[in-house]
Amino acid sequence: MSVDSLLDDIQELNLSYLLLAQKLLREDSVAAMFRLKLNQKTADLVAALSPKQLVQLSRTRQLLCRMVLDDAEQLARLTQGQREQGLGQIHAALLMSAVAPASAPAG
Repeated sequence: MSVDSLLDDIQELNLSYLLLAQKLLREDSVAAMFRLKLNQKTADLVAALSPKQLVQLSRTRQLLCRMVLDDAEQLARLTQGQREQGLGQIHAALLMSAVAPASAPAG
């Protein structure tokens, strides 16, 4: 895979993430902030972005979203155990809810 192709994929993922974030924030901001691990100030900024701003922001060469399950032990617990589907989803939600939202930058 070429670097240009990877950058195109990152831009596409970023735009999809930002559009989903806006949709979630508009439908239920409290639940969206919890699911996206956003603080109030960041959530307000994302919700207020214009389509042009969304496209500009998506063009960054870095991923705008991050994997919530950055703890290898948590990831292993979710993927290696044989659980009933419903119980596995509850377990995943509990593990991910323990991750704190990103703090607001000083400013």
